[in-house]
Amino acid sequence: MNIYDSKTIGERIAGNPYVGRGIVTGLSENGRNAVIAYFIMGRSANSRNRVFTLKDGALFTEPYDKTKVKDPSLIIYAAIRSYENKLIVTNGDQTDTIYDFIKDGKDFKTALETRSFEPDEPNLTPRISSMLTFENGSFTYEMSILKSIDQQGSDCARYTFSYPAKKGLGHFLHTYVTDGEPLPTFQGEPERVSIPDDIDGFTTDIWEHLDANNKISLYVRYTDLATGKEKYRLINRFA
Repeated sequence: MNIYDSKTIGERIAGNPYVGRGIVTGLSENGRNAVIAYFIMGRSANSRNRVFTLKDGALFTEPYDKTKVKDPSLIIYAAIRSYENKLIVTNGDQTDTIYDFIKDGKDFKTALETRSFEPDEPNLTPRISSMLTFENGSFTYEMSILKSIDQQGSDCARYTFSYPAKKGLGHFLHTYVTDGEPLPTFQGEPERVSIPDDIDGFTTDIWEHLDANNKISLYVRYTDLATGKEKYRLINRFA
């Protein structure tokens, strides 16, 4: 068993009906691009009624049909924001918590100590987050998952992981192991995935292997470490 084996993102998600929301962070194989990806899935009409939109460099989830929104509290939020040399990616409104703490000179881990898993019993959905810190033509990144410590949601367990940028290597966090009632939350460390140089190939590998019935939206960004130039791909199932 090779514990350092990295699978493609497609291999990680293929055949799984419901991994929920997912974040990938890493460095392209040629070492030139910082890479992030964020996707959402949905089973209910409320969670499927979403699209990704870009505003001033930030990524938001918004309702596809505003007349059908029942509860926006856990499905409408800023998913990606940046501040100075930090790039924040999360699956909820903790994006704003991290952003505010960073602006005040505090750190990623401290920000998330103030948050907990989502109050969506019986699933108790984890909050997953990532933050890249760019410096001297490279970057490091942190990832976090906040999850219930038991089935009753009596308290929150908080896990933070810190990584250097390594060519061709990324890490993948997702909210659920697979489908279920209630949904089983993610277990263990972020999963190792390979990060290719081609943004289109990477985007296709994610989108084509997410479950066709439950996938909703996907955003992928490659940031050139030498120039800071960004390129992205955005897919909305219901656009």
